[in-house]
Amino acid sequence: MFPTPVSDLAPNTYAYETTPLVKPTGFREYDARWLFEKELNLMGVQALGLGLGTLLHEMGVPLELATGHDYRAYSASIKLALISGLMAAGVRVHDIGLALSPMAYFAQFALDVPAVAMVTASHNDNGWTGVKMGAQRPVTFGPVEMGRLKEIVLAGAFRFAEGGSYRYVENFGQRYLDDLASGVKLSRKLKVVAACGNGTAGAFAPKLLERIGCEVVPLDTELDYNFPHYNPNPEDLHMLHAMADKVRESGADVGLGFDGDGDRCGVVDNTGEEIFADKIGVMLARDLSKLYPGATFVVDVKSTGLFATDPELLSRNVKADYWKTGHSYIKRRVTELKALAGFEKSGHFFFNTPVGRGYDDGLLTAIHVLQMLDRNPGKSMSDLYAALPKTWGSPTMSPHCADETKYGVVDKVIARFQKMEADGVAFTGQKIRDLVTVNGVRVTTADGTWGLVRASSNKPELVVVVESPVSEARMREMFHAVDAVLRENPEVGAYNQTI
Repeated sequence: MFPTPVSDLAPNTYAYETTPLVKPTGFREYDARWLFEKELNLMGVQALGLGLGTLLHEMGVPLELATGHDYRAYSASIKLALISGLMAAGVRVHDIGLALSPMAYFAQFALDVPAVAMVTASHNDNGWTGVKMGAQRPVTFGPVEMGRLKEIVLAGAFRFAEGGSYRYVENFGQRYLDDLASGVKLSRKLKVVAACGNGTAGAFAPKLLERIGCEVVPLDTELDYNFPHYNPNPEDLHMLHAMADKVRESGADVGLGFDGDGDRCGVVDNTGEEIFADKIGVMLARDLSKLYPGATFVVDVKSTGLFATDPELLSRNVKADYWKTGHSYIKRRVTELKALAGFEKSGHFFFNTPVGRGYDDGLLTAIHVLQMLDRNPGKSMSDLYAALPKTWGSPTMSPHCADETKYGVVDKVIARFQKMEADGVAFTGQKIRDLVTVNGVRVTTADGTWGLVRASSNKPELVVVVESPVSEARMREMFHAVDAVLRENPEVGAYNQTI
């Protein structure tokens, strides 16, 4: 038997060393995230491994799994604790070592293994850890699987089994890079800033870019789990500004930034202009739809309205499907619709057959961006960006809101907007044209200006995004109006960044 986890323990006590600590809020909509030591201890990680093995058996999935870990001071320890729990549940574990999340997803294909558990805090600050899991390539767990895993772990309802084993897979990183680089050779010599924020991608991204013919300008590519400059998050303005400065200093054609576990990519053009990922998605959709007319693209509700209105995309019969934010949601939707690709404003891009395997990979995204430039030899990144219809959009802005209350707050905001729409009340002085409530609420006014409020799936935060096809002033007006609705709820705290 293994002790049943508890939700709260004091560190440096006998109980902490003999009882699994697993805070229930760590089980998110599509992956797991905890503050290590405060919300989860190593015995808690063992319980998670036991629970995952139990769930795989319950799902009828062969008990075989690929795992890896990101570059944090504690990630290897957490992975080994997870492995011990998995093995106790009878799982045969293939350990690919230090890895990017897409490398672990690739391992499911390359090693012909049905399940995956990647130990990573992704772009979260130091102190966080987590696990991204899946049992049906290329998709990862969603709310149903995460809900059941939570039930198993918190109840201590584990199934112990014989047959667990451990295998370390040597040089798997090289195998992953070989696969990405296969058949890719740029005809145009491009100078590329590779920004990694001292995260895991620094061990892999510069090598790949050099292999496909780029002149690489490294930026914070040395691995350092203290993240001395900024958090490796290409949606964070600190990282984007550092990339922009390096592009201007070096005269690079483009800047590419990767997050802590390498499944996201951010882009800065040749002038140092920071291009939000949803606009990059429109540019890539334009490029790929020339090769694949009539393609379907899945995009998250935080993304620009251009996917549905851009004349060039419409002329090629492109279909845009706006769906729930979250790597697991978009990945699953891309697979279900057999879409060519999926794009998230956060920088998760999912390229499906025949241009990918359906999972999110920041390095593959970089390849597609560079191939787009290669196919437009007379144009710069800024030229391609300038060719898009003009809109004014915000970065992702996140006011603090506790995990225990954030969904309730969003429900109140949804109800507030629904009542305004039903009563014919103007918002920012205009009629509400549309409400999308597939994931939080996206309110659009008559002139196409819109604002989004949703609950973050992996942090104690809300998410706010605004955009206007009219003017920057209208964008800012929408932000202040949305924020005023939020401020009706005292549970909502300060933003991490605002416009």
